[in-house]
Amino acid sequence: MQPQPSRRRISPRRLAALASVSALTLALCTSAGSGRLSPGTAVPGAGPSALSRTSAHGPCLIGSAREVQMSEGIPTGPGYTRSTGTVRALTLMIDFSDAPGAGDALDRYREFFPQTREWFSTSSYGRLDYRPEIPVPDWLRMPKSFRAYGIERGAPFDPGYRELVRDIVAEADPEVDFQEYDLLNVLVTPNAGPAALDTVLSVTFAGNAEAPKADGGPVSNASFVYSRQDDGSGSYDRTGYRVLPHENGHVFGLPDLYTAEGGGAVGHWDIMSEDWGANNDFLAWHKWKLGWLDASQVGCAASRGTREYLLTPLARTGGPKLVFIPVDAHSGYALELRTRAGNDEAVCRPGILVYRVDADVDTGMGPITVHDATRDSGGCTRAPNVHAELSDATFTPGQTFVDRAEGIRVAVVAAEKEKYQVRVTRSSAAP
Repeated sequence: MQPQPSRRRISPRRLAALASVSALTLALCTSAGSGRLSPGTAVPGAGPSALSRTSAHGPCLIGSAREVQMSEGIPTGPGYTRSTGTVRALTLMIDFSDAPGAGDALDRYREFFPQTREWFSTSSYGRLDYRPEIPVPDWLRMPKSFRAYGIERGAPFDPGYRELVRDIVAEADPEVDFQEYDLLNVLVTPNAGPAALDTVLSVTFAGNAEAPKADGGPVSNASFVYSRQDDGSGSYDRTGYRVLPHENGHVFGLPDLYTAEGGGAVGHWDIMSEDWGANNDFLAWHKWKLGWLDASQVGCAASRGTREYLLTPLARTGGPKLVFIPVDAHSGYALELRTRAGNDEAVCRPGILVYRVDADVDTGMGPITVHDATRDSGGCTRAPNVHAELSDATFTPGQTFVDRAEGIRVAVVAAEKEKYQVRVTRSSAAP
């Protein structure tokens, strides 16, 4: 299949315009490829981080039974940037003759750092040492105008992008050894192309072994950020950087969780769903997938019968974080405790989040679906551009989630000092 890009979402008020290009919005990230080698690390750039698991977790290691370019399956396929230890992010600021960078290029850099590095440190419990590096601290002028490249919402490394990447490599090569880095961030001057509220051009090419080469290896994991993602609330200075953690999520192998209809499948519970407005974290499933949770922090509820599990807040270091209930070899339900802490700025109803994970559903098609404990309530948040309906989706003591077809019942039994107890009942064991 022709490789396709992963794309950011724009604010809900642009959904009407988005509908006209829904086929492009559903374009996918690539999954094949080889990571690059970087000096000074044990397994530098060699692919996804090792998953912490035991034999008891076997039934919960769901995978895809069909061709999926970017799957929620565990473990993550090869070709993506590893997500633990020291990761060096080559960061270049580029401009064009018809869109010259305004002011100091380092001002563009400061729109994203140190916030992005701090976001990953918080989300990973310190397991990812994300180091942005700027060997060229000035605007890197491209030899052609922005218009001449014809950058649109097209496939990764189509002729325009291939030419742009080759030119970036040529212009930076005297000062940069691309193979010393694990991923590439290209911060484009924000006056190139349309405003983000009109059309979102920011894109990531992930795990792409057929990418243009630099210093002997493919530029296989690269994120491009264009215009400023201002959600209209006047909070850009505080929240505008969040487009980059979203885009970098793709280079670590995470799919888009939004669909053509917007963020209604997951809401604001993961930055891969909504990356504008108030801060939000990754789901626990993603943290396990990225190697940020130990095996002891993940319960696999695959056996028939009833068992109780303790969960501690996802934002807090240590303690059990995830319970997974496999339905079959490709899907299952995940349980986690979300509270307002860490990166979870918008949580207005602490409780147990229940969501379905399907490794057979591709990026941008809804691979994860959050189940709403209070359907049609209108939600509990009034934060700008946060999907309100799902903001109170969490289950609290006394509430129960039931999937009768699969014989699964989840009851929130008790909550004490930010520790929640859940009771999982299965009428049959996972196949």
